[in-house]
Amino acid sequence: MAEVKALAISMVVLRVICLFASAASIAVLVTDQFTDSIGQHLTLKDAITYRFVLATAVVGAAYALIQMPFAIYFSCTEKRIIRHSFLQEFDFYGDKTISFLLASGVGAGFTSGFEHKRNLKRFVDIGPDEDFDRIMKFLDIAIVATGLLALAFLCMAVVSICSSIVRSSSRGVWR
Repeated sequence: MAEVKALAISMVVLRVICLFASAASIAVLVTDQFTDSIGQHLTLKDAITYRFVLATAVVGAAYALIQMPFAIYFSCTEKRIIRHSFLQEFDFYGDKTISFLLASGVGAGFTSGFEHKRNLKRFVDIGPDEDFDRIMKFLDIAIVATGLLALAFLCMAVVSICSSIVRSSSRGVWR
């Protein structure tokens, strides 16, 4: 039973980190903006890929927030708030689904950010060099936001593995 308690506490800590990393990613994505030398204003919300990254971060943060009271209760009592196997199954499948969703957001964000940076000079007439530097900084900030989402994904992936272990141990597989 001590192993289950330690695992449950670890899951709470990882969910908290996932929540904070997702929230930080949201904050960075929403506040990143760029205005070029002719006055055109651009935010990451204007790019479809980063809207998807933002949406995955919002879903990840919401899921971590919703799961928090259940995880804290389980780590303190080693019992589920909702009896039977519903919550345990929800944790198992929900953790896996959210971790895959966060992974897709990370993949989209990194791919878009690095592709735009690499191909910017070839495909876009950017004008003065000061605009180029500002665009690069704009994309660097987007990559940082995606890195924060990657941290959230890693935490949720480990939580997913832990929920598999908890599910298996309660069914007697590990005993």
